[in-house]
Amino acid sequence: MVRTQILLTEEQAARLRELAISEGKSMAELVRQGVDYILQARPLATREERQQWALSVVGQFSADTPDLARDHDRYLAEAYAS
Repeated sequence: MVRTQILLTEEQAARLRELAISEGKSMAELVRQGVDYILQARPLATREERQQWALSVVGQFSADTPDLARDHDRYLAEAYAS
């Protein structure tokens, strides 16, 4: 296991402590269960899925500047200079 430190609000800590006592578990175990729940509910996209998503938006947007793709560095430098 990896040791980590988190900050909880007073209310979160109190409710978590009460839940841990009522379930006979440690607060750390409940936090680990919560992390597992979040990780299962929101799985990370694979590299291929991220690439597919990125490719799906290609050509979906337009700009009033016809050379934006070619000269984006210059436009970005100008934007930061102003």
